[in-house]
Amino acid sequence: MLIAATRYHDCEAALKFLTGVFGPSEHAVHRDASGAIVHAQLMLGQGMFMFGPWNGGDFGRFMVDPAKVGGETTAVYAVVDDVAARHDRIAAAGAEIVMPLEAQDYGGSNFSVRDPEGHIRSFGDYDPHAAAG
Repeated sequence: MLIAATRYHDCEAALKFLTGVFGPSEHAVHRDASGAIVHAQLMLGQGMFMFGPWNGGDFGRFMVDPAKVGGETTAVYAVVDDVAARHDRIAAAGAEIVMPLEAQDYGGSNFSVRDPEGHIRSFGDYDPHAAAG
């Protein structure tokens, strides 16, 4: 099993954006004594995505802020049932679509979007597990 993880400067805004616009559900949100998010886990189907603050823990020193390098170091691809409807909802929310919804030669369709802190996320209906079976 692989679980993607990243860091955000504004974890509250990220949680609201990710769950409200991209569509995963909260699995667990851990907060410190002041109520600030220290670790969040979101679920989309059987996939999990985790994040925390840039100033949290030692592992942050290995992470690179996409705003400082002009792009992403690792992208996340989410398999979704209705990619066109998700694309329309995300575009209507004003998110920056960086690669349009397109059919792919290997099957399915996908698109990519930049979240408010510059992370690139891709959504598609191509499921490599199903294709391999």
